[in-house]
Amino acid sequence: MVTLPIRGRRLSSVKFEHVYIEFPIYSAHGRSIKRSVLEYTTGGRIGVGSDQRVVVSSLNDVTLVAEHGERIGLIGHNGAGKSTMLRAVSGVYEPVRGSITVCGRVASLIDLTLGMDMEASGYENIRIRCMLLGLKREEIDLHIDDIAEHTELGDFLEMPVRTYSSGMVLRLAFAISTSITPDILLMDEWIGAGDASFMKKAQSRLQGLLGRTGILFIASHAEDIVKDNCTRAIWLEKGAIRADGKPEEVWRDYQAWSTAAA
Repeated sequence: MVTLPIRGRRLSSVKFEHVYIEFPIYSAHGRSIKRSVLEYTTGGRIGVGSDQRVVVSSLNDVTLVAEHGERIGLIGHNGAGKSTMLRAVSGVYEPVRGSITVCGRVASLIDLTLGMDMEASGYENIRIRCMLLGLKREEIDLHIDDIAEHTELGDFLEMPVRTYSSGMVLRLAFAISTSITPDILLMDEWIGAGDASFMKKAQSRLQGLLGRTGILFIASHAEDIVKDNCTRAIWLEKGAIRADGKPEEVWRDYQAWSTAAA
């Protein structure tokens, strides 16, 4: 995978060229229950290597180009390859064949609490998570007041996060994760952050972030989210692209296929 910084007037982009991503599972061949589960969750794309390991093919010959300004919805049943594609864009998964070229800084809203220290205070976690997001110390200082205000946690930010309720942890993680504007933003389903009183403020903040982001990839099972927020939809089936086009048209074809297959 090649990741390129944006310099001058160059815009964000993502390019997959005949990408294959596979996961070897050793000592799994011959275990009928495990094998049946794997076949179901991957659409049957399972092979057996020469050393008798099970090979799960998660992306199969995927080619696509995403340009600056696009909002792309990834649809398909569980195990179709949506999350794998998101993680491939972020660099978590490397292709076994083909190439991925990403131009711009990538940020993920897939795991909001990644890297948080439950023994540290809210303020300390703001600094930890911001460092993981790639901010320098002086940049963190510029963001910290905005993040603290958005959490609405007040004096709780001085306390260890382990004393927070699950809703308070989510507020803190959401405020941190949406505090910077990436070139490419990855989401696995839409985010609902906290209780009803906080939700409206959180959704406004999220929509503002989406408006500033160069490219959005969002995996979702919700028709309204894809149609309302995306300019393009990609339907994945068995790790391959089955359809790519306008959200309304791709979703219609996917629904028709899903109904017929049921």
